[in-house]
Amino acid sequence: MAAQDSFQDQTDAPDADEIEKITRAAWHYYNDGLTQNQIANMLGTSRIKVSRLLEKGRQTGLIELRINSQFGGCLTLQTELVDAFDLVDARVVPAAPDIPSTPRIARAAASFLSQKLEANDLLAIGWGEATMTTLRYMAPTFQQANVSLVSLTGGVSAYIGTTGIYGPTNNAHLIPTPLRVSSEELAEMLRVEPYVRHVLEMAATARYSLIGVGSVSNSATLVRYGYCSAAEIELFARRGAVGDVLGFFYDADGQILDLDLHRHVVAIQPGELSKIQNVAAAAGGSEKVDAILGLLRGRLANILVTDEDTARELLRRVG
Repeated sequence: MAAQDSFQDQTDAPDADEIEKITRAAWHYYNDGLTQNQIANMLGTSRIKVSRLLEKGRQTGLIELRINSQFGGCLTLQTELVDAFDLVDARVVPAAPDIPSTPRIARAAASFLSQKLEANDLLAIGWGEATMTTLRYMAPTFQQANVSLVSLTGGVSAYIGTTGIYGPTNNAHLIPTPLRVSSEELAEMLRVEPYVRHVLEMAATARYSLIGVGSVSNSATLVRYGYCSAAEIELFARRGAVGDVLGFFYDADGQILDLDLHRHVVAIQPGELSKIQNVAAAAGGSEKVDAILGLLRGRLANILVTDEDTARELLRRVG
């Protein structure tokens, strides 16, 4: 017993971030049968680091005949989400009662994108609280890997300054307009204005994009920022809207509705968004289940970052 205690004293206990890394490495190594090199490529690290993670998992008791971690169930949910909705990938953060979900989902989205983006890459970004929070967590990545940003909508410049990544030396290509303008004619003029058109065309060339998912409620970000009124939200709901992406409202099947609002929006069109190879949606919470379900049914995104409770409800309802 004394020898065991001595050994454990020499092994630093992993923190929550390291536990997650150990769990992912162990899951792919033991359950998926991947090599350490393959896992290293997936996690954006070295084979030696993967080997050390597996060894630490064994030393600390996280890895026995099964994975002893709170993240194990979430990894199962990720696989089930990918299969149920034919996704490219998914990330699920563990349930944490009484803790706001948006920052935790944003941190997971930041970790995922930081692993996937390559040096000198381009990330297309949408509009909303989850996007803003994710970018704040990703600030070091943009500087270290020289990753450029390009906006999918107007309105991004109104909040991106709070993320700590936007300045005169940053490669940020932003549409210099609000998300919604006063008339259809003005929106059309802005969309064909050379700089705006250039940004929208550039956005369509990104390998990865990050979008939020808006709910149809008075607490929606569009309402809080004054882009939609409570009366409009109620009207959209009566017309079948369950959520919005980039300011475009869609129904339970993910079909974009024919709303006058959409002709006032300065953003990449949903059909153009689908040309981006990897569209990651970051969202969670009971109030957004309908919106996320519609988004995935309509294939408006092919990567989902969400929380455990939302994932379980999505899978329950898709069955």
